[in-house]
Amino acid sequence: MSKISEAFNNGKAFIPFITCGDPDLETTKDIVCEMAGRGADLIELGIPFSDPTAEGPVIQAANLRALQGGVTTDQIFQMARELREDRGLTLPLVFMTYANVVYSYGTDRFCAQAQAAGIDGLILPDVPYEERPDFTPACGAHGLDLIAMVAPTSEDRIGMIAREAEGFIYVVSSLGVTGTRTAITTDIGAIVRIIRSVTDVPCAVGFGISTPDQARRMAQASDGAIVGSAIVKQVAALGREAVPAIGDYVQSMKDAIRDL
Repeated sequence: MSKISEAFNNGKAFIPFITCGDPDLETTKDIVCEMAGRGADLIELGIPFSDPTAEGPVIQAANLRALQGGVTTDQIFQMARELREDRGLTLPLVFMTYANVVYSYGTDRFCAQAQAAGIDGLILPDVPYEERPDFTPACGAHGLDLIAMVAPTSEDRIGMIAREAEGFIYVVSSLGVTGTRTAITTDIGAIVRIIRSVTDVPCAVGFGISTPDQARRMAQASDGAIVGSAIVKQVAALGREAVPAIGDYVQSMKDAIRDL
């Protein structure tokens, strides 16, 4: 079992996302450590990209702020190493970015550096199932789980995608881009039933979750909840002062799913 899968061993998992370098990498490290200490089971680290096609306006703006601040992929690798070596962080960490970031860096070189930095997996939302073979050899060679995503539109492809999944499966709750939503109407239970008919790899739901009640309902139907925009929005509002507020938020979300 991979380290990522082990994050689901103690009940439903809460998985927060943060954009690295917004407002700066020191603050990112502080936020990551705060989230780890307040109940996060696995953390997604977003590597900024100039054209993040799966992201809504909140995370797009965070990407732009980080890039304008001069953040580089190499600096993010170093930040991850410092989280492991200096801060003693032990929970699983996953990079979320886009294919061009990996291609431009060199796929094998990127995966080797990620492994050296203590990263456990990689999420590439713009890479469809058919293009996974462009990345799976390098990920496999360097001990990274390439996280699969399934969406409401995946339909008869869900089982096919799930059979080859590793780490965990990212279930996209809604059509469109990331961002908070007042309601999530997708039949998550139906998607999860298909996944569980072909694999025991855990699955967590993301896109649109922002409240403890939403997190609880999504975790009831799956193995965990993923939250990004609601956290990044707090960073945008509070900047370097966001750390305690994000800690309180993460704890409230984890508490909502803890007894399921």
